[in-house]
Amino acid sequence: MVRTMNPRIDRDHDVLVVVDVQNDFCPGGALAVRDGHAVVPAINRIAGAFDHLVLTQDWHPPGHRSFASAHPGRAPYERVTMPYGEQVLWPDHCVQDTPGAALHAGLRLPGAQLVLRKGFRPAIDSYSAFFENDRSTPTGLAGYLRERGLRRVVFTGLATDFCVAWSALDARRLGFEALVLLEACRAIDLDGSLAQALAQLREAGVTLVESLAPAA
Repeated sequence: MVRTMNPRIDRDHDVLVVVDVQNDFCPGGALAVRDGHAVVPAINRIAGAFDHLVLTQDWHPPGHRSFASAHPGRAPYERVTMPYGEQVLWPDHCVQDTPGAALHAGLRLPGAQLVLRKGFRPAIDSYSAFFENDRSTPTGLAGYLRERGLRRVVFTGLATDFCVAWSALDARRLGFEALVLLEACRAIDLDGSLAQALAQLREAGVTLVESLAPAA
């Protein structure tokens, strides 16, 4: 079930997390998500309703082990087993300090207080804003949110079925309320991954909404 609108934003205890809205995930990028750029106006529109705002940024070193190019004979979107579990092999993307890794120029988020970079360890991927893909190595985001008294995490960005979903699931696992704003997300939908992710989110108690009511 997807709700049309959630209760009003609590400026004291809600945080907006904008996940990986970067050039390489937008049209023309190395790992373009269909209509990925369409999340930008939706995020800009809602961001002003939040007093707490976090951005995440994929930040891979060259030759990252999640890249198909790091596995001779393998092609993008094949799956392999890594020491931490199954890994989709991706085209080279969001390489550190390249234009593709830059945040989309259309984002207007002057109130952002933290930019969290992930995926910088060469041997392990990092979908979630909270953990590397081993699901145990923390990024530090949970501690940041707790120290600031933030209780509900509203997720937007790219992609719904990977980094957004993993982040929301980990938020619930860590005891936060979690909400995914679907109008401000887009999916890769690799072999049915979107339907699978949405089912997992519902089962975990993540609230799925099409739009948000603005703050009073």
